[in-house]
Amino acid sequence: MKEKVQAVLDKVRPSLQADGGDVELVEVTDDGVVRVQLQGACKGCPMSQVTLRDGIEKFLKKELPEIKAVEPA
Repeated sequence: MKEKVQAVLDKVRPSLQADGGDVELVEVTDDGVVRVQLQGACKGCPMSQVTLRDGIEKFLKKELPEIKAVEPA
């Protein structure tokens, strides 16, 4: 499962990098929770929670329906 999640994150990564940020996969739990760490410009950005919820989480759930949630690590 971790490899599948990483592949999906690799698809979303270019849009984050275009704004000076990035995302790192920390873990995928057995119950479908993905923990990530935002990096670069995303790390301290006031919009980081929106990016996490409306960008990364929404895209991951669309590509991998078995994912239940995405949380910051």
